[in-house]
Amino acid sequence: MTEIIKHECGIAMVRLLKPLSYYQEKYGSYLYGLNKLYLLMEKQHNRGQEGAGLACVKLHARPAEEFIYRERAMGTGAIQEIFANVKAQIRETLHDKSDAEWAALHLPFAGEVYMGHLRYSTTGRSGLSYVHPFLRRGNWRSRNLLLCGNFNMTNVDEIFDSIVAKGQHPRSYADTFVLLEQVGHALDMENQKLYDRYRAEGLDDIAITEAIENNLNIADVLKKPARIWDGGYVICGMTGSGDMFSFRDPRGIRPAFYYADDEIVVVASERPVIQTTMNLSVEQVKELQPGECLVVNRQGDMHIEPILPPLNYSACSFERIYFSRGSDVDIYKERKELGRNLAPQILKSIDYDLGHTVFSFIPNTAEVAFYGMLEGLDSYLNEQKIAKIRNASAPLSDEDLRQILSLKVRSEKVAIKDIKLRTFIAEGETRDDLAAHVYDITYGTVTSGIDNLVVIDDSIVRGTTLKQSIIKILDRLHPKKIIIVSSSPQVRFPDCYGIDMSRMGEFIAFKAAMELLEDRGMQSVIDEVYRKSKAQQHLPKEQIVNYVKEIYAPFTQEEISGKIARMLTSADITAQVEIIYQTLEGLHQAIPNLPGDWYFSGDYPTPGGNRLVNNAFINFMEGEDNKRQ
Repeated sequence: MTEIIKHECGIAMVRLLKPLSYYQEKYGSYLYGLNKLYLLMEKQHNRGQEGAGLACVKLHARPAEEFIYRERAMGTGAIQEIFANVKAQIRETLHDKSDAEWAALHLPFAGEVYMGHLRYSTTGRSGLSYVHPFLRRGNWRSRNLLLCGNFNMTNVDEIFDSIVAKGQHPRSYADTFVLLEQVGHALDMENQKLYDRYRAEGLDDIAITEAIENNLNIADVLKKPARIWDGGYVICGMTGSGDMFSFRDPRGIRPAFYYADDEIVVVASERPVIQTTMNLSVEQVKELQPGECLVVNRQGDMHIEPILPPLNYSACSFERIYFSRGSDVDIYKERKELGRNLAPQILKSIDYDLGHTVFSFIPNTAEVAFYGMLEGLDSYLNEQKIAKIRNASAPLSDEDLRQILSLKVRSEKVAIKDIKLRTFIAEGETRDDLAAHVYDITYGTVTSGIDNLVVIDDSIVRGTTLKQSIIKILDRLHPKKIIIVSSSPQVRFPDCYGIDMSRMGEFIAFKAAMELLEDRGMQSVIDEVYRKSKAQQHLPKEQIVNYVKEIYAPFTQEEISGKIARMLTSADITAQVEIIYQTLEGLHQAIPNLPGDWYFSGDYPTPGGNRLVNNAFINFMEGEDNKRQ
């Protein structure tokens, strides 16, 4: 994607199942768990570059000694900063580096339970206080709660009202703060239930505390709060007494994977991250299923427990197109298939003239789709070669055969992003001129005035970089025609489940459809959608309908793509410009196991999504498009 979009956070969890001395003896370090957490986080740095945090729980700390350690930092270098700070604290603590038992009791961050988080904000809120993990303190270890996650709740107002109705006083309206208080209250209630039970059985205070720590039921803690959650989420937590959990939403919108053996339990947002960190085959890493919770109790016993029944499976397809690591075996195949599916549309656009067409990709994240596109074009060309040979009116000479067999798809590295220009020092037209130089081009790759130039991107959302930079740079090669290809369909609707795309006015497809309505004298469609959206604004989210679909209904995808091309082509561009998008059918053919396509179709998996798009359209119409819902 040529324009940066903030998106889903990353989570990582590690639970050591043996004493630290075991890892010291076998792997040479009692910081084995901390080192694995670092790898899990570093391998997911693409999922969060605004901040990072980690937490550690020590199972054997004594009274008056800390049992929860936490470190957080802001910025793109947050992972390195927090681990440098952790290592500094370890170095400052005088100890025998070979004494694992002493380290388990006293050394900071030498524990058995770890949690890591990488943050991309999707709410506009920033600052260290918003960096996970969040911590809710208590005087009993089993009442301490650490929480982090990859999530966005669409009904924070309902969750907030529910905990206020219980008499709580949340310090913030942000969903992470509200969830911390809601789950923390449920944890308090579980503690109290067990306290009353063991007190009735005649246990004394110390024995009650130990019994509670050894018998917390994490599933019971989560079941009641989760009933009212609307959103996409993987929520991870640890108690101060050593319980660990990771809970995935019942529609599977956000991803979670895990691995477990007799030494360690590992959880992360992406499968290849665990594979690389633990040196595993793809079969050894399991996916946490919708509505399931992975729980490891204080004793180290792991089990998977259903918290909510699975609902309409809606795993995010955008996750696979752009955000996840392309090294995953399935994602790699899917992205290639997305590119391959576009070959027929591309061939039609170039009038099947492969001899005078050059193919490339921008940015590097589109490279895998580019390979798939080339394979699709090669398949077509091979069929043409076979036809030429079969249909020859006379036996072909060796030279004729060589000429036919030498036909190939022309691919080049046309654009290179070699520097990051500091465009903030300029304003207005000067800034736009600097932005136009973010990419450099490879001269001599295109025959001026004769060749078509086809460039594939993974997704075209706003189109800003295309207009200000990419198309202008490509036009310097003087191709006859520039064709920008998107491996994903047109992004038409905002997201509310963890990607920073919440405003209607930022989508080039929406702006194109609105302009088409105006061009064709169909303003009444816009007015009617606004009227119907406004009329249902205060209805319960379950009753809200996505009427914004009617903005797009009068037009074919090709009509909207054509309008987008005209909008992105400035007056100084000499080449003809065309935009080709993946079809919705092509998306589902390439990624059959992740049906969540609300960005493209407007079919939101939860009622909160319809409320979001309803409010986003109203905000756009009322000139409040910078308002977040």
